[in-house]
Order: sequence, then C-alpha cells, then structure tokens
Amino acid sequence: MANPHPYSRIDLEQITARNQTARHMIAGFAAEMPVLADFWRHLDTALADNLTLSAEVAQLNAELAAARLDRANLLAAMRAAIAAHADGEPDPLSYLRDELNARQMPAQRHGRTS
Repeated sequence: MANPHPYSRIDLEQITARNQTARHMIAGFAAEMPVLADFWRHLDTALADNLTLSAEVAQLNAELAAARLDRANLLAAMRAAIAAHADGEPDPLSYLRDELNARQMPAQRHGRTS
C-alpha cells in the first residue's frame, strides 16, 4: 500500500500491523509459558508504547501537511499580489486579504466571538 504521508519515510500501517502481530505472538507465548509472565508483560507494554508513538507521528504528519498547505497558499497569495502590483491593478493586496480572511474561523468572519 502507498504511504499516505508523502513526506514520511515510514509506513505507519505496516508498523502497526507488525506490532499487532508481535503482540499476538507475545500473548501466545505468555499462555504457553506463564512462568515468564513479567517478561511478556514488559514486552507487551513496550509494544503498546510503540502504538502510542505511531499515533503521535501520524498526528504530527497531518499537522505538517496542513502547515505546508498554509505556506503554499500564502506564498501563492503573495506572488499574486506582486504580479497584480506589477500589472497596475488598483488593489493588489486584495489577494493577501482574501487569503488571510479565508483562515478566520466562520464565527469571526461574521463579527461573532463564539
């Protein structure tokens, strides 16, 4: 499967699948070797931590993608404003205003605070 995060070098779905397989194996070993229950519990906890880290990486990837999109949109608005100024348009900053206004929360656009 293609990596859903184009800027990431890791495939979180594969990591999660391997993690789940390892946790199932540990559960089987724990059932067969209860003498090592503390050992198996420690490994399972470490693997559970890995899932937490994977979720955090996924969230950070989503935030990074949103920041990159914001940057690209702002850069496009800046370039449009510069080109509009060069073309002698009467209000070249309208491109920047429009982009900045599009970022406001819907309630803020209508003058409401909540």
